[in-house]
Amino acid sequence: MRSWFSDQFSGNISKLIMNVGLPASIFVSVLKYLNRSMLAGLSSGLLYVFGAFVISYVFAFIMIAILRVPAGRRGVFVNMVVNANTIFIGLPLNIALFGNEALPYFLIYYIANTVSTWTVGVYLITADSKEGKKAGAKFDWKKLLPPPLVGFLIALMFLFLDIPVPTFAINTLTYIGNIVTPMSLLYIGIVLARAGFKSIRVDKDTIGALAGRYIVAPLVMLAILSIAGGNLPANEFKTFIVQSAAPALAVLPILADQGDGDREYATNLVTISTVLFVVVIPVVLTLLG
Repeated sequence: MRSWFSDQFSGNISKLIMNVGLPASIFVSVLKYLNRSMLAGLSSGLLYVFGAFVISYVFAFIMIAILRVPAGRRGVFVNMVVNANTIFIGLPLNIALFGNEALPYFLIYYIANTVSTWTVGVYLITADSKEGKKAGAKFDWKKLLPPPLVGFLIALMFLFLDIPVPTFAINTLTYIGNIVTPMSLLYIGIVLARAGFKSIRVDKDTIGALAGRYIVAPLVMLAILSIAGGNLPANEFKTFIVQSAAPALAVLPILADQGDGDREYATNLVTISTVLFVVVIPVVLTLLG
């Protein structure tokens, strides 16, 4: 079976999900499960998520100081603690657990995660170097409007303007959107198979980053929601907690390489966090009841 697919197959799956399947799925779900009266509630959820991200950034920098994380790893460490792999792992899991009805709540977390990753997150990585020299930190503003987010914005326009969508179009987009979960699971399997367990290395920086991702970030989110968002719908509350405990960003090694950071460390974190997620998520779900 190894010879069935080319080396570019996983990249093609990623493009298919991001550029075709996910925008279609989000467009249909927004029109099906959202209405104008619900949008005000979603905006409050966005504030809670952004608040949790800000506090998580603070904790990440404190952990860096305590652990004395060396240059080249600091930007990766912060991103590991704060930003999650919401698309390829968080999304299919969320749909499996809570159904498409919870997709609008997932979108709230996805928006916050996207903004955080491609502004603060990418800046910290590209400004961090193993030699201690600051590389040219660049914002890729195009990343702030990925196709899934564009699909969400277009759906909101249809919702606000009450534009009817023909049944055949909804059915077609639904069929296209249904590829997201199986394709995402296939992509995850390919990534894990390529990474392999022989490449895993465990040191204090790795343990600290994993603790930040799977303990600090979920606890911060839980505290914010418990204090400020006590009246959130159950699916929204659980979605935010589950997404805050998703593994590391799949693009961490690429970003680390571009910023002259520790790419091996970033790859190690992505591999370990993805493998550990199989154990972590049942624990999180048990605690959520």
